[in-house]
Amino acid sequence: MVFIDRDGVINKNLFGDYIKNWEEFKFLPGSLNSLKLLKANGIKVIVVSNQSGVAKGLMTLEQLENVNQKFLKAVRDYGGEIEAVYYCVHSPDDNCECRKPKPGLFFKASKDFGIDLERTYTVGDYISDIEAGTSVGSKTILVRTGRGEETLLSRDKWSVEPDYIVSDLYEAVEIIIKLKIKNNEQY
Repeated sequence: MVFIDRDGVINKNLFGDYIKNWEEFKFLPGSLNSLKLLKANGIKVIVVSNQSGVAKGLMTLEQLENVNQKFLKAVRDYGGEIEAVYYCVHSPDDNCECRKPKPGLFFKASKDFGIDLERTYTVGDYISDIEAGTSVGSKTILVRTGRGEETLLSRDKWSVEPDYIVSDLYEAVEIIIKLKIKNNEQY
């Protein structure tokens, strides 16, 4: 199982703004093919994303769900598959258990799908993705897309190190597939 952050990893991040409609959603180069490769190799995907634009009143829950439904359809139409999308709609000030870096969404997915979290991978572009993945025993991969380069600039402030740092989702998927084959893992 692979947990993947959405904005900045699968699609372009609208820095300083939120994706409020499908017209604003733009897949990053190679991301659709990456998701297709995961499916072709029998590796399931769950998207885990902070979406505080809802709490901030910048978009509605209905808008977020509409974008997610179209996103999921586009992935399926391309030949990929995403098992589920879990998102936190709270603001950072809410101190909820579901906002990354806290692992609440990972625990919920684990319960819903019977996932052994220590046999998972987490791919993200921000240190909170890596912290959340590390806290549940997941192998972590930081991508340089989205906020990845910015995240690398603050490396001296990190509380954890990712297991891998790669250029993009495609490179992360290559590593995950190689490790799956090497370890003869079943998903």
